[in-house]
Amino acid sequence: MAFSVIFFDLDDTLYPPVSGLWDEIGARINRYLCERLGFPPESAVAVRERYFQEYGTTLRGLQIHHGVDMDDYLAFVHDVPLERYLKPDAALRQVLASIPARKLIFTNADTHHANRVLQQRGLQGLFETIIDIHAIAPYCKPMPESFQRALQVAGNPDPRACLLIDDQPRVTRAARALGFHTALVHAPAGVSLDADFVLPTLLDLPRLFQQGG
Repeated sequence: MAFSVIFFDLDDTLYPPVSGLWDEIGARINRYLCERLGFPPESAVAVRERYFQEYGTTLRGLQIHHGVDMDDYLAFVHDVPLERYLKPDAALRQVLASIPARKLIFTNADTHHANRVLQQRGLQGLFETIIDIHAIAPYCKPMPESFQRALQVAGNPDPRACLLIDDQPRVTRAARALGFHTALVHAPAGVSLDADFVLPTLLDLPRLFQQGG
């Protein structure tokens, strides 16, 4: 079966987790909790993790419990020198350009951050659109409504003809329950109960098509 649409996550998917970028963003989330909301440092990490697990993103928990402004939060946590963590990836660009399917970004971040990442990775111009946190608000991955919104933005393709790629098992698990084909990236090769496919890196994506995926 050929996939007509591929939804790509952004952070820790279009770049390797070992880059350290997400760790830096996480540190800035902790700073936001301390500097903007007055949390003591020793409790900021626990609050961040609790909201992430309960609401899908720390941001959603902060909006619900503290009335945080989305744009202020995103501007603060993404204020990171990307060039320190990311570099262009010509091999990945070639692989993505060769994939015969519509390609969209589907992220809990915002479009500004997504465009900065794509630029720094040398992947600009490869994706039809960016489905960001504003497009799916008030929902976020892995909430079922977020996937429904993403399908609407993409023109309502049949999820059974779509592939969703993410680094988070809870996201691939939720998408799979809604009928998407799913691939867990930057995971050890082998069988996963959370996804249809496991990709050690995105450079392995063409093999899904070679297998008739």
